[in-house]
Amino acid sequence: MHGGRVAVVGGSVAGCAAALAATRAGADEVVVYERAAGRLEDRGVGLAVHDDRYAEMEAAGYIDADIPWVRLTHRPWVVRDGEERAGRTVGAVPFPFRSYNWGSLWQELRARTPASVTYHQGAVVERVLSEPDGATLRFADGSEERFDLVVGADGYRSVVRAATHAATVPVYAGYLAWRGALPAELLPGPDTAWPEDAATSVGFPGGHLMAYRIPGRGGRGVSANWVFYAAPPAAAGLTLEDPTSLPPGAVPQELIAGHTEVIEKYFPPFWQEVIRRTPEAETQVQPIYDLIVPHFGEDRLVLVGDAAAVARPHAGGGAVKALQDASVLERSLRSAATWDEAVATYDAERTPSGRAAVELARRLGRAQVQRTPDWPAMDPDAIDAWWREAADGGRGFGGQAMPGPRR
Repeated sequence: MHGGRVAVVGGSVAGCAAALAATRAGADEVVVYERAAGRLEDRGVGLAVHDDRYAEMEAAGYIDADIPWVRLTHRPWVVRDGEERAGRTVGAVPFPFRSYNWGSLWQELRARTPASVTYHQGAVVERVLSEPDGATLRFADGSEERFDLVVGADGYRSVVRAATHAATVPVYAGYLAWRGALPAELLPGPDTAWPEDAATSVGFPGGHLMAYRIPGRGGRGVSANWVFYAAPPAAAGLTLEDPTSLPPGAVPQELIAGHTEVIEKYFPPFWQEVIRRTPEAETQVQPIYDLIVPHFGEDRLVLVGDAAAVARPHAGGGAVKALQDASVLERSLRSAATWDEAVATYDAERTPSGRAAVELARRLGRAQVQRTPDWPAMDPDAIDAWWREAADGGRGFGGQAMPGPRR
């Protein structure tokens, strides 16, 4: 499939990868519309890519070793216990991942986007009109543009997804993720408290904290990225049916009080101090949602990344899924004789993978947040057995393996 006009709605990681895919596949014109007007590279959230999935995406040409990353090897589980400053380790599981700074990964993908791609920032697409032989984008200023194919890379609130016949919406999972990033030079001592290659988890009733090092912004230095999962206290009175996040300054005091109570009661002193030292500007609260659409492709619309499937972060495969979506889209466009064939091919491969990722993440959420074990009673053998059960034997953890091209 060569030629034609392709629009990508959303210009973050998934959007930049999709633009690269469409250009490589031979589209005459690729235009990206990113809603945000600010600097996306300033988003300092961490993410991790499994070694096996990295190898797939490197071979496909979407990422490489030049993007700043940190090596992770294992995931210790610790609990508060007596005088041990960083906690007592009750067990550990392998964790063969590379960690990244979201902003740096986006910046590298944006730089890899060919100069022929037009990238509009601050462009708000209000509606997508699906047509038999294309799709029209309607913008906030009243203007319209028609394309042969529209790629929805616009996340939780996707306007492209809303234009499909089954306009699925994300469903709140019942708990939150508190996120923060602390520059490594501000970490408390001693230096031996937290090995550099460890993705450490602190277990407590009703949740856990996970922390690992990531490259600093722009690849400079190292930061400690932490994510703390727990259900909000009823007193917070949150209504979270509509997908959202809570930036600094927008978090209710009742929620902060409940968060602080859990930290003081269950966290080892080292990890209490990590959270206390994290600047407020580097924290946010992210409600956890699930989303899976019945089809990743329909008519002249295709969905990638979180526009198609939102999996809880526990499976460690969100960024990978977006890159895989782009890689399969490229292959589908290259091999198809028509737009309809390309969309059908993409849909047939990616929809089952998205569903499997969401189901595994739900399973991990139940095990690590909603139905937590008695962490202090665990030992290495118990952690190993619990993890094999929770992670379905490790199948799909870190992202689903991508099948080879169909022949």
